[in-house]
Amino acid sequence: MNVVLYTILVIVLIFIWLGLDLYFGRMKHIKETRTLSFPKRQGEINLYADGNLLFKDLYNDMRQAKHHIHSLFYLVKEDHASQEFFNILKEKAEQGVEVRLLLDFMGSFGIKKRTIKELKKHRVQVEFYHKPAFPFFFFSINQRNHRKITVIDGSIGYVGGFNIGKEYLGQDPKFGVWRDYHLQLIGEGVQDLQTQFLQNWELAGDFSSLDWGKDYYPVSEKGPHTHQLVPTNGTQLSEIFLNLIKRAEHSIIICTPYFIPSDLLLVELLDALGRGVSVTVLVPAKADHPIVMDAAFPYFSTIIEAGAEVYRFYLGFYHAKVIVIDDHTCDIGTANFDKRSLFLNNEINCLIYDKEFVQKTIQEIYKDIHHSEKLTLEFIKNRSLFEKSKEQFSKLISPLL
Repeated sequence: MNVVLYTILVIVLIFIWLGLDLYFGRMKHIKETRTLSFPKRQGEINLYADGNLLFKDLYNDMRQAKHHIHSLFYLVKEDHASQEFFNILKEKAEQGVEVRLLLDFMGSFGIKKRTIKELKKHRVQVEFYHKPAFPFFFFSINQRNHRKITVIDGSIGYVGGFNIGKEYLGQDPKFGVWRDYHLQLIGEGVQDLQTQFLQNWELAGDFSSLDWGKDYYPVSEKGPHTHQLVPTNGTQLSEIFLNLIKRAEHSIIICTPYFIPSDLLLVELLDALGRGVSVTVLVPAKADHPIVMDAAFPYFSTIIEAGAEVYRFYLGFYHAKVIVIDDHTCDIGTANFDKRSLFLNNEINCLIYDKEFVQKTIQEIYKDIHHSEKLTLEFIKNRSLFEKSKEQFSKLISPLL
């Protein structure tokens, strides 16, 4: 009996420690974090929803680099699809181009040490972000740099939802077609992607203030699309999403792989529905992580009952991170509509204020809806007892999903 009691006590103490670690680690982070703020810019933006098209242009631009390639990814897999990416970095570094590769420690944990050693041997500078650290170890392994940024010669930038690996090219039979959204930026906004990358680079390597001169910030021309880069560090994203939803007069479209809103966001969505705004949510039918999908169902029930439409993409896996407000504003970037992106991760999104671009984005989303099934309250109600029990557990740990 004493063994059972001691075991229960140890488990309780562990949970208390984890809770305190997470809470005080976040408080320390909020106090010390330095979030950048960027103005509205003018530039040219190209939209990608297919990984094969994205990486064809990304890799071609990287091969044309003359001065530097700065690349930050949350996740780079160790597979055949990533080898082309690594080979380009090595080839350009050997040609004398400055190549910096920044990876999230947990997201890219699977990269072999010999791969990193080989990259460095070919003069590629490699750093890892958010390495586990004390005293708030649990918080440190849960906070991720979820950004995906590539800057080439300070004149071309990429940002969005795609990571590097075979599944992002639709080559993993487990997921099939991989649907995601990514942007190519040319013009004024590239300087902000550069600044964000360099801030993360300096923090990751604990470098002293380096001299980033005009070669990293060439003069850029204005373009047709008004946009604003919005980096967040687990503290500002909720306010950004709330402001977007409040602005909606006719329609809100939310595309996300994980729908786990905060209480404030849920209330704001219900308020929008109450004032006659149509709300459409598009999520995957397949799950890429256990439990995460189950955490969304209580929220699905609530918004469907209030009049929202929820669609589940069945053609493959849906990884898009998009919010469209009416016909005038869209948000595309790295942040999911979930508590991890809201309160833990480093993210970066791009707000685009251009009706023509918004319409193009909506057309792509309609293609996704065409390959989706509408979720009903009857389907949710008839889920098995096991699935419903997973809902309750997942809801309890939703901040970490």
